[in-house]
Amino acid sequence: MSFAPFDWIDAEARHRAAAGLVRTLRPRDAEPELLDLASNDYLGLTRHPEVTAAAAAAAHRWGAGATGSRLVTGSTALHAELERELAAFCGFEAALVLSSGYAANLAALTALSGRGSLIVSDAGNHASIVDGCRLSRAETAVVPHADPDAVAKAFGAHDGRALAVTDSVFSVDGDAAPLPALAEVCRSANAVLLVDDAHGLGVLGDGGRGALAAAGLAGGDGVVATLTLSKSLGSQGGAVLGPARVIDHLVNTARTFIFDTGLAPAAVGGALGALGVLRREPERAARARDVATALYTRLTAAGLEAVRPDAAVVAVRAPSADAAVRWAADCRTAGMAVGCFRPPSVPDGISRLRLTARADLTEEQITTAVATIVATAPRQAGTDVS
Repeated sequence: MSFAPFDWIDAEARHRAAAGLVRTLRPRDAEPELLDLASNDYLGLTRHPEVTAAAAAAAHRWGAGATGSRLVTGSTALHAELERELAAFCGFEAALVLSSGYAANLAALTALSGRGSLIVSDAGNHASIVDGCRLSRAETAVVPHADPDAVAKAFGAHDGRALAVTDSVFSVDGDAAPLPALAEVCRSANAVLLVDDAHGLGVLGDGGRGALAAAGLAGGDGVVATLTLSKSLGSQGGAVLGPARVIDHLVNTARTFIFDTGLAPAAVGGALGALGVLRREPERAARARDVATALYTRLTAAGLEAVRPDAAVVAVRAPSADAAVRWAADCRTAGMAVGCFRPPSVPDGISRLRLTARADLTEEQITTAVATIVATAPRQAGTDVS
């Protein structure tokens, strides 16, 4: 009798192919050949000479890797410096740097909840938040998107420790969460407000200090933020920001911090370099927002269906998953890289092209990007491309 323990994988692969949901890895060259509207390099700092020089200098001084978990050998003076700089820049008392934004969300959610507590999570939240809720062992209530009243109702049905979690800017459509209203709901319920500011840092707030700073909530009682260093700061890693006692609690209890190797020194150095550039050139934040508005305005004027951006993400809807894949491929053939979001990445099941409005895009590049998207658009998308 034959033994075929992985035959089920072949069946799932066939289902994915039939649904137009196959994903493939596409290694890119060191030198960009395409106009890039796909990456999360919002401020154009990944290749900035100061950022790359800072990353290289950190690797030369501290080594290629952190050598261990941060509670053993993996914590350096460079990590501590980045934590001080992030906390000061974003307006929080303290910060803790982890190996990724994903790890930061898992750390905050699991350490600040637990059995007997309640997490109220927005239906549009990122997968890392969804996974953090699952791992927390807390009761989780998923509420309609951007609905503070639904959050209040969920809190009212629970007696005990509670936490509301939301993206500041949602990665699918680029819309912003109603943070002031959510903060008021949390204050009334004596609950924590946890905000993933991955897509807000560097784009929103004074000089890019983030969505919580823009809402006047940074450093507030009961407010905790997570963020990534891999988007506006052009590096890699994540962080949790909040009151010092919260950060100390995570150091002692967060499994994705305790049992994970510390962030590599080069990534720490690169993030510090990018933060220095952003402090010196705060206009980059406003430029990213202006580029997003320009893309949205011109694409919708051409008849495409796009979501008005609140930060630097511009989502353009496609008629189907297959059409989105073909559209993205046609853009690539025309010399431009765009994101392609399909189920299960989109909670509403609607496939999209996802465009990154980078601060370093020129007016000529914006014009080229719009012309390329319009020229390659599926007819079903509502645009006359004849």
